[in-house]
Amino acid sequence: MSNAQTVHGSRRIPATGDEVRAILGDLDDATVLEILNLSPTVLELEEAAVWSGGDGDVLGKEGRPLTGIAAQLYEILTRDEQEEDR
Repeated sequence: MSNAQTVHGSRRIPATGDEVRAILGDLDDATVLEILNLSPTVLELEEAAVWSGGDGDVLGKEGRPLTGIAAQLYEILTRDEQEEDR
């Protein structure tokens, strides 16, 4: 199977716990479970990772705002930062 087929086919298949950790890094089990409960795809995980890494402002300016499950993932990933800002 080619890379294009894998990426395209993964758009509808929920990610595994291993994929969550591989894409988003070292997360505690409770956070991984919270993420898996959203049934995100690899593509959604990658999108949330880009935004939480600080590149969301560039994508937003290009007319690609964060929405749906990716936006929920972003909220989970940046929750600690948001609480510190308060």
